[in-house]
Amino acid sequence: MSRPGNLPIQLVSEGNKVPFSKGLLATTLTATGLPPERAFAVAMDVEWQLLQEQDREVSVERLREMVELVLAQNAGQRYLQRYRTWNRLAREDRPVIVLIGGATGVGKSTIAARVASRLGVVRIISTDSIREVMRAFFSESLMPAIHYSSYDADRAVRIPLGSDFDSHIVGFMGQVEMVNVGVLAVLDRAIKEHTSLVVEGVHIVPGMLATAGARERMEEALFLPMVVSVSDPNLHRSHFIVREQETSGQRALARYLKGFEEIRKIQDFVLGQAETEGTLVVDNVSIDDTVGTVVDALYDLIEETEERNSGAD
Repeated sequence: MSRPGNLPIQLVSEGNKVPFSKGLLATTLTATGLPPERAFAVAMDVEWQLLQEQDREVSVERLREMVELVLAQNAGQRYLQRYRTWNRLAREDRPVIVLIGGATGVGKSTIAARVASRLGVVRIISTDSIREVMRAFFSESLMPAIHYSSYDADRAVRIPLGSDFDSHIVGFMGQVEMVNVGVLAVLDRAIKEHTSLVVEGVHIVPGMLATAGARERMEEALFLPMVVSVSDPNLHRSHFIVREQETSGQRALARYLKGFEEIRKIQDFVLGQAETEGTLVVDNVSIDDTVGTVVDALYDLIEETEERNSGAD
């Protein structure tokens, strides 16, 4: 006969039971901004306390009480408040959608993966993937802009431009406008399904998703738009070299470096849009610092949203 101490801990909610997992708890705790190693230490402490009790069935409410107690003792009030806030957001079933824009080579995909992991978000969409799908359906003669990279989309411009217009920016804006049709469809589905999501890509440009229909849909989710930049051109250029080494030469380093001036032009344009729209900009000098900044900005947004909603009531 098994002793109580050898029996698995079961979480009970509305008559349903699931095994307790300190790994899943640690993932939840990283959403507060706790570093993964500290989150896992807190989860292990909670597990140890659960094992001291005779009853192996623990309600979700009791688990949260224990987590809050351990957080208050070992992590501090900041993370305790964030844990409560995150649970409150989950109960409201309001999806969190993080939009990460920025020029080619600034580290968007790496940051998106880290942010998604930190928040426990399982869906990451790249706007380049959306563009590839659109390319399969629309020929170059019908929709030329999507058949070029963002920094050489000027080749898709078919009309003469005056000297006041930069063909690279015009071509890029045309591509963004087309790809955003697919981006809005992805966002619409995520909102309908109450699914949190991280979307990253050069096509996430502040102000260019703000159609009337999009604004209405965005009220149903918690949106955090941001732009990643690399202000130092030498550091930006080195990103391409490192990425080439990490992918065993699968990236077209020479092509990126050849188009580097145009890539920097696009960054300047996107940063100008971000300034106009009041969008968060993060200079990606350190991945860890950037991810921490994003998490902090998300909780600031949650607090502002809750204050605004309480004022409206």
